[in-house]
Amino acid sequence: MVGEWHTTGIHPQGPGTTVHGRTSFAWHEGGAFLIMRSEIEEPGIPSGVAVFGSDDAAATYYMLYFDERGVSRKYDVTMTGNVLTWRRDDPSFSQRATITVEEGRAKMTMKGEMSREGGEWEDDLSLTYVQAR
Repeated sequence: MVGEWHTTGIHPQGPGTTVHGRTSFAWHEGGAFLIMRSEIEEPGIPSGVAVFGSDDAAATYYMLYFDERGVSRKYDVTMTGNVLTWRRDDPSFSQRATITVEEGRAKMTMKGEMSREGGEWEDDLSLTYVQAR
């Protein structure tokens, strides 16, 4: 995942519209944290930064997210094989996303979902990442 990625995708706020952007993943502090920076060119989808880290005693992983709207959230993270998942369960607004790293590691796909007020899961931002370098 480390590197620069071009992204294209869809978001339910803009049916029929393809969004374009870029995302980078980089190690920080000698590998203690993984930093993700994301930017979508179309209006309405915020640019953000996420910090992935762990609690080594508990063998658990987390992501802290912040975006230009001032939204900050904590997600639980798992990595199994080539699949990274982050999830936030909150009674008013839950989210989950699954990123699958494809064979050869030059492409990834992300499917995002959300649930409002404990309702059914709905589509959220979904992206395809193509390695830029």
